[in-house]
Amino acid sequence: MKYGNFDDTNREYVIDRPDTPAPWVNYLGSPEYGAIISNNAGGYSFARSGANGRILRYIFNSFDQPGRYIYIRDDDSRDYWSASWQPVGKDLNNYKSKCCHGMGYTRMTAGYDGISSEALYYVPLGKSYEVWGLTVTNDSAHVRNLTLSGYAEFTNHGNYEQDQVNLQYSLFITRTLFKQNQIIQQIHGNLDALPEDETVDEKNVTERFFGLAGACVSSYCGDREQFLGRYHGYGNPQGILSGDLGNMTSYNENSCGALSCSITLAPGETKTIAFLLGTGGFTESSVLLDGYADPEEMIKQELQELKKYWYEKFDHLKVNTPSSEFNTMINTWNAYNCFMTFIWSRAASFIYCGLRNGYGYRDTVQDIQGIIHLAPEMAAEKIRFMLSAQVSNGGGLPLVKFTHNPGHEDTPDDASYRQDTGHPAYRADDALWLFPTVYKYIAETGNLEFLNETIPFADKEKASVYEHLKRAVAFSLAHLGPHGMPAGLYADWNDCLRLGADGESSFVAMQFYYAMTVLKQFAKCRNDAEYVKYLEEKQEETGAAIQKLCWDQDRFIRGYTEAGERIGAAGDPEANLWLNPQSWAVISGLAGAEQAETALTNVYEQLNTEYGALLMNPPYHTDAFDGALAVIYNQGTKENSGIFSQSQGWLVLAEALCGHGERAFTYFMENAPAAWNDQAELRRLEPYCYGQFTEGNASEHQGRSHVHWLTGTASTMMVGCVEGILGLRPDLNGITLSPAIPKDWTCLEIEKDFRGKHLHILIENPNGREAGCEKLMLNGNEMTSNYIPASFLTDTNEIRLIL
Repeated sequence: MKYGNFDDTNREYVIDRPDTPAPWVNYLGSPEYGAIISNNAGGYSFARSGANGRILRYIFNSFDQPGRYIYIRDDDSRDYWSASWQPVGKDLNNYKSKCCHGMGYTRMTAGYDGISSEALYYVPLGKSYEVWGLTVTNDSAHVRNLTLSGYAEFTNHGNYEQDQVNLQYSLFITRTLFKQNQIIQQIHGNLDALPEDETVDEKNVTERFFGLAGACVSSYCGDREQFLGRYHGYGNPQGILSGDLGNMTSYNENSCGALSCSITLAPGETKTIAFLLGTGGFTESSVLLDGYADPEEMIKQELQELKKYWYEKFDHLKVNTPSSEFNTMINTWNAYNCFMTFIWSRAASFIYCGLRNGYGYRDTVQDIQGIIHLAPEMAAEKIRFMLSAQVSNGGGLPLVKFTHNPGHEDTPDDASYRQDTGHPAYRADDALWLFPTVYKYIAETGNLEFLNETIPFADKEKASVYEHLKRAVAFSLAHLGPHGMPAGLYADWNDCLRLGADGESSFVAMQFYYAMTVLKQFAKCRNDAEYVKYLEEKQEETGAAIQKLCWDQDRFIRGYTEAGERIGAAGDPEANLWLNPQSWAVISGLAGAEQAETALTNVYEQLNTEYGALLMNPPYHTDAFDGALAVIYNQGTKENSGIFSQSQGWLVLAEALCGHGERAFTYFMENAPAAWNDQAELRRLEPYCYGQFTEGNASEHQGRSHVHWLTGTASTMMVGCVEGILGLRPDLNGITLSPAIPKDWTCLEIEKDFRGKHLHILIENPNGREAGCEKLMLNGNEMTSNYIPASFLTDTNEIRLIL
């Protein structure tokens, strides 16, 4: 079943059937002021912190309510509806609606009873408030008298749990006021007599506003119960039924902002108004509202600014291939998904409820990779930030607080850190993710000087980026298990796999092997010959240990517990084949050609499904070892033999590195949201963003996906597609072009900006090959291989590759 389509020209996903199988959402703004909105206007907003800055209330895991509701009432017939299908939910035979999710904005159009409307929701670029622009048109042949009402349900406390649970406190600290077209909510308003720099119990007055521009308020309400009415809901609020909001404020009740205006439209006449929502008191909000005296013009200008901001980033890489799904994901939606994940980490969605008050180290470092080719300076800033969250011993802080203070943080070695964050120990892989991320940034930009930048550690001392990376290698070498591979510590990438502090993970060992490859290149650039020799010795030891201990017939095992049990061996009754060691054996460069072919074929034959490759199989049930926490999940779910989407990107890359274009693209299509647009009722999640996992074939809901938007999948799939399928592989001195594509792709085009130069790349495949280079032409000159040194590039470049 299909609920919408991709408008690639306008970079929008257009939902023309509002009864989607789940709320399909968009992100507006940034963590400075963030807003999440569904196709039916459900969602919430927060300032600076989803944990402690919540502005709008939302009930998770329920029915996508409340939200940013705009009601339209015909004052003559007393009929009413909403500018989004929900919450009123008019019969779809009579009510026509469309929701367009775009880059930083969402537009909802509706038509009912001779009135058409357009509600545009967005956060202006760089601002800390949101706009709900509403345009209504009288399409009927007679004059219409309408009441337009906006409704925002405030939280009574910025902390979601305090607002929802601690009612003996939160109900009695809030009140609302009405002033000149605005509802002002005050939290701890009784502290307004305090000097600005004083608090009581670390509390002071917090204010939010909900205002109307472009019309005069005809009635208002600041009390949720008065607006809804007892035994009414958002679909039939008493304030809308009556046509009069009652001019009530609140005092010790649940607060809201509800504002109405009355308008008269002649046939064909149009009216635009704007509701504004944000933090701050009457003085600040009045200035903002004055700026929307002509709401139509202001909204038009701010929308163009948003589009320009996003389009400029996306235009750094554009592809035109025979696959519309591949094009729309790489050119727009995978890119946008990468930026949202990069910006928001795992802070706030409809699944992540905004209560994680910090950045996961490995999540954030991996997320950076997805935007490096589109916004390298944004990536560099975040890399610097994450390096400043590296402990001086080389490990990473498992959770980096939003209040992170480099050089002064406690660490997992301190009881205070464990108490504050709930993270009891270091994880084996955290700092190892720095190596592919730093390498990709330097390779994309050519900025080798980045290695010399001095950055503080989290706890004490400062050092160059190069030294930070050396400390990360030293950390792994200081934490080896009994076989000489990196110890498991608290966990590796798979939090449900606890091998024990002295257990050993083949996945981490392969990451460590790869890290030394990267660091050797940096060391050679710095003429650090002694350290190069040291790394070569350690890498050889590590590689030999992995080959001896972890290769089992036709697969790499998952590791060893601290008790010495082998995990993921061919003879195990459960979980005898794991995906990540097979793909990372290739990505790391550890596996020989024959090993790589065997391991990847094994994955394709034993783990692959029509929805992607299982994380491992068979699922745990009766034979789980003590640290196999995946057994807590139903079979076929999450880490227990689910299709963990992030791992699919690594698999795409591994297959492409081996020249397997057909299989690389097969794995892309199995997991690409756009490829399931016609079967949206099965996948359920938005057809334009990746989810964390899809239920595997051991589940009775095989193919259903979960945990939308904020997932490392966005980054790994972008890297797998750009470096793998498209074969764009920058290194320290230039770029290799090595695509791995389906045999029936006869031609594809790529536009790429690289180190201040523009590349127009035409790839021709006349012989139906998956990979390989027959000829590479740069600006009319034939190259000796498929490698282009950066020094050969001019400002604009015509590149022709024949497979």
